[in-house]
Amino acid sequence: MPRTRKKRNCQAFEGDRVFKPRSIPMSELKKVRLHLDELEAMRLCDLLNCNQWEAGQRMEVSRGTIYRLLQSGRAKVLRALIESSALMVEDFPSSKESS
Repeated sequence: MPRTRKKRNCQAFEGDRVFKPRSIPMSELKKVRLHLDELEAMRLCDLLNCNQWEAGQRMEVSRGTIYRLLQSGRAKVLRALIESSALMVEDFPSSKESS
């Protein structure tokens, strides 16, 4: 039985949930799922210039968790841009992940 996922303190996200290349129908695009905690880690570290320790305190997780969220989040954003995929922001990781 897997360990219960620890709650992560994330700012509410009111923006668009799907970003996709223009003029390509959604049905033809590969979808990359970016979790809200990955987006929050990138917002804190890359936009607000917090270090990983400060971001960890704000999200109530360890610095190592922030590092892993940054690595996976950045890779997903780059994959979506380079491969012309749809980037979908999701609240919680699903048990069936295709990215």
